[in-house]
Amino acid sequence: MNLEIFYEYCLSKKSVTEHFPFDKDTLVFKVGGKMFALSSLNQWEEGKPSVNLKCDPEYAQELRANYEGIKPAFHMSKVHWNTIVINSEVSDKFIKELIDDSYNLIFKSLTKKIKDEIGSLS
Repeated sequence: MNLEIFYEYCLSKKSVTEHFPFDKDTLVFKVGGKMFALSSLNQWEEGKPSVNLKCDPEYAQELRANYEGIKPAFHMSKVHWNTIVINSEVSDKFIKELIDDSYNLIFKSLTKKIKDEIGSLS
């Protein structure tokens, strides 16, 4: 996976916005004002890309046990977030599924009002 594919895939999700809330390096994707994916642009440029994604806590543990390229998230709640090493044994297809899972977890946590607003943006 390259940065362009990651970027375009995240932005293809409904009502996603991109931000740099922490610094000029950390690209954050949000839905309804809440983060679901973040990644260091410098790491992509250095050839060591990774992405932090929200995950169900039990599933997060299972993924970490089964994939060397999935670790507790750097600088995030290690219970709810994983760091996925891009171009490791984790396939691009599976990374997209994990992005979908993260997006869906965040979307489900939004208030009814925000979900309704997003639903009416079509």
